[in-house]
Amino acid sequence: MKSIKRFALSAMGVAMLLVLTGCVSVDKATGKPIGFIWNTIGAPMAEAIKYFATDKGLGFGVAIIIVTIIVRLIILPLGIYQSWKATLHSEKMNALKHVLEPHQTRLKEATTQEEKLEAQQALFAAQKEHGISMFGGVGCFPILLQMPFFSAIYFAAQHTEGVAQASYLGIPLGSPSMILVACAGVLYYLQSLLSLHGVEDETQREQIKKMAYVSPITIVVFSLISPASVTLYWVVGGFMMILQQFIVNYIVRPKLRKKVREELAKNPPKASAFSKPSGRKDVTPEQPTAITSKKKHKNRNAGKQRSR
Repeated sequence: MKSIKRFALSAMGVAMLLVLTGCVSVDKATGKPIGFIWNTIGAPMAEAIKYFATDKGLGFGVAIIIVTIIVRLIILPLGIYQSWKATLHSEKMNALKHVLEPHQTRLKEATTQEEKLEAQQALFAAQKEHGISMFGGVGCFPILLQMPFFSAIYFAAQHTEGVAQASYLGIPLGSPSMILVACAGVLYYLQSLLSLHGVEDETQREQIKKMAYVSPITIVVFSLISPASVTLYWVVGGFMMILQQFIVNYIVRPKLRKKVREELAKNPPKASAFSKPSGRKDVTPEQPTAITSKKKHKNRNAGKQRSR
């Protein structure tokens, strides 16, 4: 179980590093982005940035902020849906804690590989029985749909004509900015901490706490080697992520919590058929000792009767 969690955490970190570059190709000769995603989504975003920056005279910094907000609002329903599934999983885990906890305890206390395997199988079977996903209820489809947008706005913020020579609030957009790097890291860490709100299960809280460092560290590392225009996009994205998390915490989660409790009230969960350890004998020393002492006592009485 722990190895699966570690693999999932590592995979998500690597995915975040690849998502920004995987959907758009760069021409080696010109250094400019090319490909279907860029032509379909990225180029229109770049034109929108130029429109707000030059035609409307707002500057490239404000233009990047506006376009980022528009893009984030477009994909917000996907993000909410993704969070909805993860929150539903979390609420089920909270409500079924008394059913799953014996399996988790048994897994922690297992000493042999055979016992660990049995405990894992029992835990997975109980989760499947009650409709709980091993991967936290987060589906791949909503994430995959968002990837092209993230990749396109990333390249649009970096490669829009004129952005490298511009500045925003005295910060040159063509070179890295430590101020924006710090802001981006703090915002994404804050969003990760907000995701702990309402999570009662200790195992889940530990997983979220570990993940809380993955996103900020990834953003900070990328920001240190990216122009400030890209980091500005991440800063705005961080604000939008916090907004999304507030929606989840105070609108989505209360509704899902009520729904899960009503469903469990109608159909109370039964003790899992896999909850009992299989193939292990419960040997207690007290009972054999008591039987032995009775036998000895009986033998002494028999000896006395024979001597009479």
